[in-house]
Amino acid sequence: MSGTITKVSGPLVVAEGLADANVSDVVRVGERHLIGEILNMTGDTASIQVYEETSGLGPGAEVITTGMPLSVELGPGMLDNIYDGIQRPLPEMRAAAGDLITRGIDVPSLNREKKWDFVPVAKPGDIVSAGDVLGTVQETSAILHKIMVPPGISGEVVSVESGEHTVAEAIAVIRDSRGNEREVPMMQRWPVRIGRPYAKKFVPNRPMNSGQRIIDTMFPIAKGGTAAVPGPFGSGKTVVQHQLAKWSDVDIVVYIGCGERGNEMTDVLMEFPELKDPRNGEPLMKRTVLIANTSDMPVAAREASIYTGITIAEYFRDMGYDVAVLADSTSRWAEALREMSGRLEEMPGEEGYPAYLASRLAQFYERAGCVQCLGSEGRTGSVTAIGAVSPPGGDFSEPVAQATMRIVKVFWALDSALAYARHFPAINWLTSYSLYLDTLRAWYTENFGEKYMNNRARAMHILQEESELQEIVRLVGQDALSGSDRLTMETAKMVREDFLQQNAFVDEDAYSSYAKQFRLMDIVLKYDELCREALAKGADLNKLFVIPVREKIGRAKMADPKAFDEIYDAIEKEMQEEIAQVVAGGEEE
Repeated sequence: MSGTITKVSGPLVVAEGLADANVSDVVRVGERHLIGEILNMTGDTASIQVYEETSGLGPGAEVITTGMPLSVELGPGMLDNIYDGIQRPLPEMRAAAGDLITRGIDVPSLNREKKWDFVPVAKPGDIVSAGDVLGTVQETSAILHKIMVPPGISGEVVSVESGEHTVAEAIAVIRDSRGNEREVPMMQRWPVRIGRPYAKKFVPNRPMNSGQRIIDTMFPIAKGGTAAVPGPFGSGKTVVQHQLAKWSDVDIVVYIGCGERGNEMTDVLMEFPELKDPRNGEPLMKRTVLIANTSDMPVAAREASIYTGITIAEYFRDMGYDVAVLADSTSRWAEALREMSGRLEEMPGEEGYPAYLASRLAQFYERAGCVQCLGSEGRTGSVTAIGAVSPPGGDFSEPVAQATMRIVKVFWALDSALAYARHFPAINWLTSYSLYLDTLRAWYTENFGEKYMNNRARAMHILQEESELQEIVRLVGQDALSGSDRLTMETAKMVREDFLQQNAFVDEDAYSSYAKQFRLMDIVLKYDELCREALAKGADLNKLFVIPVREKIGRAKMADPKAFDEIYDAIEKEMQEEIAQVVAGGEEE
């Protein structure tokens, strides 16, 4: 079915004569067959957002509807690939059209020519339902791709074809209860705006280890949880996202560069192929899908890129994998919503954003979670959604930040003052929070004992006390404080500099295991405990601050992780001896 353009306003095109079309249908616009999606219908008139540059389009041009919603192709070939916002493979587009993307170019999302070695798991005669695994493909050296029965199909397996196949070739035939036979290829298609089905959803109760101490110990996120990383320009949002992508203990990473600067995305594209996965030594790209939709690419595709990324993540979740979706940034996505809403002449909400901003954000974050997958195996998988927020001027009271805070359960608030002081990650420990602490407490206690969470509580208390004492110090100076308060200030400084601060460019410090984090925090708090005991015995506080072991405590985070236990024991023994000497010297005087 086709219609005719009556109006063009940037990425918004209005066409009439589309009475049989539906909202969310994909259409082809103009001579170049540009990709678009119907936003709303009024009679036979459709408002369409076009995902490509619309210059040159005019009234009278033809619009053809495909009758299908915006969907992604899911199957082998997605990993180690780079897509744009509507899942067009950028390397293949470059090979076909050169460095500049040609408008109207039509390249399939999954390579139709490459053959994959399919190893069957199911056999003829098996009764299967949606989610059951038919076979596997070793997609990359790091990930085994499971070929599953698509949702909506069940019945008896008539045949299964092993060997090499393309994604479009049938690898199995399934006969349903009515006797109809359906061919099943390795590739599935799924509408991006509809969440993929699952059997059951669980409360997330396992932490995602990011290797970043302020995140894992102070403000942890659960696998299947939601988090926001808000912060002003230059505070390190993208660097935090990169660190999470590199070090998180998830099986798959989907990184969505949504409306950020092109040079930042270039850094990701240049850096990730060079990085080695710390778990298996393979290149990190072997378990990564990159979606690049930078600020100079069509604004409408920015809106779709978030849904494209989360749908790909759900597909890998259905295989039983833990997946992290990193969206950088949801503010740029919200700006795309605002632009399209303005062109549609909708009633604006706060700061010009559409009234449905909060519900659209919720639709994205609610697709995260820890689930029991479809299928008889009872696999469990998770999608962890982490979105960067870029509030103008660092104002957390603006609509995107506020709407995000109401939805997510972890808030890592970045602080420009910390970033300018070269304290990275620049997460402010006084304004950040995690609502997963109670559900994760059982896991921490089981693996490290009650001391882990007790130490965290003590450290947070010390940092909060420091904040209160700093007001007094600004007025009357540090010398006016009592010995106990001066020790609190010193311990807080050690927690900040020796524990929370991390150097992404030093291999020993870029990643910290839970065991290292626990012992490193314990060293600092042990120093505080021994100094308080010494203070009660009349020891000189100034001498306690300059004992030689203090330097070793500061350098402990740079120690070789394999020898950390021995180094920790040596530091603790030395610390006890030196503090005892200070106490003994005070008693002699």
